[in-house]
Formats: sequence, C-alpha cells, structure tokens
Amino acid sequence: MPGYMIEPAAVAALPVVGTDTLFPVRRVYCVGRNYAAHAVEMGHDPTRERPFFFQKNPDNLVTDGRFPYPAQSGDVHHEVELYLALSGGGADISLDDAAGHVCGAGLAIDMTARDLQAKAKAAGRPWSLSKAFEASAPAGPVHLLDTLPETGAIRLFVDGEERQSGDLAQMIWKPAEIIAELSRFVRLAAGDVILTGTPAGVGPVMRGNLMRAEADGFEPLEVKVV
Repeated sequence: MPGYMIEPAAVAALPVVGTDTLFPVRRVYCVGRNYAAHAVEMGHDPTRERPFFFQKNPDNLVTDGRFPYPAQSGDVHHEVELYLALSGGGADISLDDAAGHVCGAGLAIDMTARDLQAKAKAAGRPWSLSKAFEASAPAGPVHLLDTLPETGAIRLFVDGEERQSGDLAQMIWKPAEIIAELSRFVRLAAGDVILTGTPAGVGPVMRGNLMRAEADGFEPLEVKVV
C-alpha cells in the first residue's frame, strides 16, 4: 500500500454533547432560502422554486467561539441555521427513510460575504467564495437525537439585540424532504452535515460583535467577531 506524498489534512470534526467522542465531517451542504420570510427579504418568491443547494468546506465549521472577519469583504452577514448530522446515506433516499440517516443536529451560523455574493451574482459568476471562505460556519456541538427536529424557536442575537427570530416549523422544505431531495443529486454518506436554512432578519456584523444563536432544545452558540 503506497503512502501519502504529503501529510493528509486533519479531519474536520464536531464535538458530541454528553460524550467524549467527535463527529467526523465529510461534506457540508446548505439549502438556500428555506424560510419564506427570508426568501422574501432577499427578493424572491418562496412559492415558485424548488430547493437549491450550495456547499461549504468541512473545515469551515469552527468550534472555538471566534469568527475572524475576512479582509476581502466589508459586508458580512449572519444567518443562524439548524444543521443535521448524518450517520448514513445513499442516493435517491426515500422520504420515509430519510430520518433514519440522521443521528443528531446542532446550531451553526452561515456567515455570508454579501458584497462578494452580490458582485458575483451581477456578473453571472459562481458565488462560492462568498459562502465558503475561511471559518465561515461557526458551529455548536452535535446533539444526539431520536427524531428529526421540525418545530421550535430559533433565534440569533448580536450584542444582546435580537436580529433573527423564527420557528423550525416555518421551513418550506422539512428536514426529511431536504435529505430526500439532495440525495437525488449527490450520494450522501455518514459524516455529511446539512445546514437547513435561515429565518428572516439576516444582517451585518462588525468586529467586536458577540453573536448568540439559540434554538429550543439545543445548547446556545456564542461567537465573537474578531
């Protein structure tokens, strides 16, 4: 068996609540505009589109409570989201089987370089770098679950001021539907993380701000913008 030419990169991982183990991250998928009010605030009609997906990199998930503001952007926005952690996968997963592939969930903040995204959209170019820049997904630990979370408040505060407030029940595409739809295009597998969308109220942060994400039944996530 040949060895590696260079040292392999470390495996990105998330802590698991109540255990001394880590959840190894394989891929990170995100579903866009999955709350109607957020779709409207971004200038879209939520009744007229199927879900669309984009990706972040596994090591964009950071758990040290710090978000380093990127030098290339002057307009970075917060987007609080529930993520799903998969313990199994496959292609063309049925809606009935989707829940059986989820072992846990947690909170993440999809940080978005809105100015870079707007420029890329205007030029008809991909906007990957506005979403998948370094440390662009501060995340909390995995909470092990027996059932998919589909209701419950989800909020984000900046320096104690509530910016985002919604309920998981407001998702246009529910967690099982997201998994089934995504698996039509990619083969999902254990270790995949899926961010499920954000409620309305996204907005900019500045260096020095303290973000706090909360959701019913989950450990709060506090992140300092540095």
